[in-house]
Amino acid sequence: MNPQSPYQMPTPTPVNPMPTDYLNQIAPSSPQKKGLFNGQPILLLSIIAIALLIFVIVMSIVTGNSLSKTEILAARLKSTANTVDSATSKIKSSDLRALNSNLKLQLTNIIRDITPILAKESIKIDKLSKTVLDQESNTAMLAKLEDARLNVIYDNTYAREMAYQLSTVLNLMTQVYNSTSKNDLQSFLKTSYANLKPLQKQFADFNLTTD
Repeated sequence: MNPQSPYQMPTPTPVNPMPTDYLNQIAPSSPQKKGLFNGQPILLLSIIAIALLIFVIVMSIVTGNSLSKTEILAARLKSTANTVDSATSKIKSSDLRALNSNLKLQLTNIIRDITPILAKESIKIDKLSKTVLDQESNTAMLAKLEDARLNVIYDNTYAREMAYQLSTVLNLMTQVYNSTSKNDLQSFLKTSYANLKPLQKQFADFNLTTD
């Protein structure tokens, strides 16, 4: 029988190993590199499209506002005069030809009189901006008149188109008159309106019975 030592060491308790899942949870994860638009190509394209749309709208507004009504009027007068010149050799009716010649004379005088007024605004009537010239181009009108000539209905078509064109000129003159306080410009517009209004009516009244 062996005597027991009063200082006998206790039997150590076995340590259970740490579970693998727990070790994976506490282990530091490797950082992932993220770009600004990684995984978001549609969002990026949408932002670019919206930005371009806003830019186009702003530029259109700025361009539109930069054109004075006086400059637009000058371009419209020149475009109308060009159409009148083009029609001279194509009109068959002697009455319409005489009316067109009268209009040509009036437009020549009006363009002459507006030139020094434009100069005060640093606008050269022979060097108008491409924007306003494109806006007031008579290309579509000339094409319509050419179709009318081929269909042997030139005179009536020309009279109708010119009546409408002159009505837009008169309306623009009224707008400019109401928006300016310059005496010389108002005087010019008042005289020019009075000279063109009767001609506009004669073109509007022209029809085959007078051909």
